[in-house]
This record gives sequence, C-alpha cells and structure tokens, in this order.
Amino acid sequence: QSGARINISEGNCPERIVTITGPTDAIFKAFAMIAYKFEEDITNSMSNSTATSKPPVTLRLVVPASQCGSLIGKGGSKIKEIRESTGAQVQVAGDMLPNSTERAVTISGTPDAIIQCVKQICVVMLESPPKGATIPYRPKPASTPVIFAGGQAYTIQGQYAIPHPDQLTKLHQLAMQQTPFTPLGQTTPAFPVLTVAGKQWSSVVLPLPAIITMSPCICPGLDASPPASTHELTIPNDLIGCIIGRQGTKINEIRQMSGAQIKIANATEGSSERQITITGTPANISLAQYLINAR
Repeated sequence: QSGARINISEGNCPERIVTITGPTDAIFKAFAMIAYKFEEDITNSMSNSTATSKPPVTLRLVVPASQCGSLIGKGGSKIKEIRESTGAQVQVAGDMLPNSTERAVTISGTPDAIIQCVKQICVVMLESPPKGATIPYRPKPASTPVIFAGGQAYTIQGQYAIPHPDQLTKLHQLAMQQTPFTPLGQTTPAFPVLTVAGKQWSSVVLPLPAIITMSPCICPGLDASPPASTHELTIPNDLIGCIIGRQGTKINEIRQMSGAQIKIANATEGSSERQITITGTPANISLAQYLINAR
C-alpha cells in the first residue's frame, strides 16, 4: 500500500530489522502504517490491563554513526529542534551497536509525532550522507555456538554445522597463520577437518549428533597464542577526537572489540599528527586498524 520496498531480517533472533527503501513519500506512508499498527497493538493490550495511562509508540531506528553528529547538531541544537517541532522524544545512543558502525536512535510519542520526526530525520540523512564505510548492525541469534575447525568457522543451524561466511573465519585464519603448527598438529588438510570423539570429519556439512559428542578440544592450534606484535599508525590531529570519543568511550570500545592494546601518543608541539601504537596478535591488530579506519 505504501509503495515502499520492505525487508524484514531473519526471525531466529531476539531482534529483527525492518529495512524500508524507496522515495521519501513511500517511506513516510510505510512508517505511518507501522506506527498506527503499533498503537493499535498498545490499545488492544490495554483492554486487558489495569493501566490508566497509554504508553507511547516507540520505534528504534538504526543510523550510521557518521550521520549521528548531523542529527544531534552543534551543542544538541538539531535534536532539540526536532523534539520541539514534532513533540516526539528522540534519543541517540552514545555507543555503537555490537560489531557495527551504527547507532540506535529511539523515537517515542504519538503516531503523528513519530511520522513528523521520521520526516525530519530523513531530511538530515539526505543532506549529510554517511562518511566512510558503514558496517551494518546484524542482530545475532539468541545463542549460536561458533566452532573453529581446519581454519573454518561453523555455526549450528538446525541439525547441521554450516560454514560461517562471516569475518570470524578470516580473523581465525589470520591468527592461525601465526601458530607454530597446523590445527591438527600435521600437514594442513585439503578440506576443513573437525576431530569429533576421536574421529576426523572432513565433510563441509556435519550432522549435529556428531557435534554433541565432540571432544572438548576442537582445535589444538588455538591453545598456542600467536606472538604479540606492534603496529604504528599516524593520524591527523583533527581526526583524533572522533577516534577517542567523549571521555574515551570510542577508543575503549575499539580496545574491547579488537582485544588489542592501543596507546595514543600525546600531541607534540608543531606536529599536525599523532602516533597510535597497537599491540596484540595479528588478528587483534587488523581488527583494531579496521575499526580505527571506520571511525
């Protein structure tokens, strides 16, 4: 009815992402229909409840972090203007969503206030396109174990272990390149091999019962930590603030996500650049570099 393209992410996660694409008019129509549908659900749930005040409709938007500054405006001026002109409550999360460069923007209010608010946010996003690469937020299933075998990551889906397409495999391979011996203590197999209850499995799809009986150590090579190394980066002074973040929030986030030690040298007089020293395994360093570049 709205004329917008609407995609809903897979359903085996606690959260699902609804992506709405199209001309702004189609997007507003779709958002209006969603907001009114949510209000209808609130009204229906209140008919069986003793609550007297009606809770507001709440939507959580996922916005590239590089666009959030424009949305907040200098000293919070833009977000204040949006709140006052629409009557909606708008909150921009301080931290990025897990494993992404996106932040959550929570909007709550009446359906009409929400629609006006979304209009204004769309205008800001069109005027200030995202800067650099955006790593999209992908909700993770409630608890999917990840198994490493023969340099490949696998996740459990139903009755099978499926090769994991994600960056986990790449990071694992990077780390494994630094170990003194191959994963099974022998020549590298041509196919991914998983040792299960004393037997080796080399098929790509593994039946789940085999995985349940697996021995505790899937990959002996993982126990030998790759040697730590150091990498240096030079960053212009005017960009250092966005890497550090308010009171060090961003740099701490990068340290936590990458597992690397990151030191930022003090500014030296007459220099327009700052030195960043990253210490850790090759996998830690490459992930830290990637996150710093994304910032």
